[in-house]
Amino acid sequence: MTYHTVSMSPALQAWVDARMAEGGYADVAEYLRDLVLRDQQVAEEERWVRAAIEEGLASGVLDQDAEEVLDEIIAEDPDLRG
Repeated sequence: MTYHTVSMSPALQAWVDARMAEGGYADVAEYLRDLVLRDQQVAEEERWVRAAIEEGLASGVLDQDAEEVLDEIIAEDPDLRG
């Protein structure tokens, strides 16, 4: 395990102290680990969204009307109707 020393402004320290007083975390280290894990999850979700956007942009633009496209999709799978 790696150990880090973190310097904080008084305002940030007051925030962390308030979070500890709420009782949601056993100690500051647990709180910081949770923040890092949540940041990691957000970054992964952001990468997924960006990749989906890139895929969509790369797929091109259809000349068809949106209703025509939906009709074709429903024709391929009648269970979607309704």
